[in-house]
Amino acid sequence: MVKEKVVVLNEHGIHTRPATAFVTLAGQFDSEIFITYQGKRVNAKSILGLLVLAIEPGAEIEIETDGSDEKEALEELIELVNNKFGTE
Repeated sequence: MVKEKVVVLNEHGIHTRPATAFVTLAGQFDSEIFITYQGKRVNAKSILGLLVLAIEPGAEIEIETDGSDEKEALEELIELVNNKFGTE
């Protein structure tokens, strides 16, 4: 298991479009993937779970991956967040 904190940089936080991008990328990996925000931990392969967190711009989230491709998954998901989910 590996995990890392990252700040959501895009202007509107994690709304439908960025959540879809995150879930789509997360679904490409065999590892289990979770996001923790304000003490709530959800499966990051669930768009509903991600949207329920209502992650705001500038928020710090923790991405956790666990499985055979955990390091690659974590790196690519952090890159997605740092690149503002490709929405800006």
